[in-house]
Amino acid sequence: AGRFVPWHWHKEVELFYIKSGVLEYYTPKEKIIFPAGSGGIVNSNILHMTKTKENVNNTVQLLHIFDTSFIGGQSGSKIEQKYITPFITAPQIEALAFYPDNPEHTGILNMIRESFNIKNNSYAYELTLRSALSEIWSSLFLLSGPLLKEKGKGNYDKTNDELKMMMIYIYEHYTEKISISEIANCAFISERKCFRIFRERLHTTPIEFIKNYRLQMACNMLLGSREAISFIGHACGLGSNSYFGKVFREHFGCSSAEYRQKWQNNDIYGQ
Repeated sequence: AGRFVPWHWHKEVELFYIKSGVLEYYTPKEKIIFPAGSGGIVNSNILHMTKTKENVNNTVQLLHIFDTSFIGGQSGSKIEQKYITPFITAPQIEALAFYPDNPEHTGILNMIRESFNIKNNSYAYELTLRSALSEIWSSLFLLSGPLLKEKGKGNYDKTNDELKMMMIYIYEHYTEKISISEIANCAFISERKCFRIFRERLHTTPIEFIKNYRLQMACNMLLGSREAISFIGHACGLGSNSYFGKVFREHFGCSSAEYRQKWQNNDIYGQ
């Protein structure tokens, strides 16, 4: 069974390198496959989810999630205005991929990979890391120049905000019974539009989305706690032990106990 991180977003940018295996990134616009040796960046406030490619074991992702003020300095600084704001506010840039067989990408991939070799207990770790990330950002900004010049590919997206409001409601209430009308009401839209947004943006239904999120939370509890499996099913809004067991096996191809045994000491994501 593959491991996955559910749909989410954050103000920080996400810079990463795939050390081994294969990781799939999804945004509402596209699916990007990252094999070992590749890397990429997810822009600020972009909805995304990740999952390991089926039948590929030992996927290890090295990850920096950082606020751009770490390299741009205080708000309104010249560096922020010139090099950071144009990138993080560009709606046409959701995620960028860098591949080792592309000569234009080898330099930035080497820098991303090397940035994970900086030891956090070394002298002036934060300054060394900031210097490395600044150099990476400089190359990133240069590479994305043609994209930044494109006009009209993206404007303010009200639907994106409506989707995020509905997702926040689900994340806050997944332990309870949730109706479609409650989800739609929190974004001030009709139930029909709620279904349409989930279908168009996430290629799923609100019901499936809730179930998948509950299953992911159950996985987190299976691996991160010693709670009884029957307790976990109820705590994650998946009801009775028999229903939880049925849904879990359908989704992951194994029982929750087998999943716990397989993954408890085998975390796929690098630190």
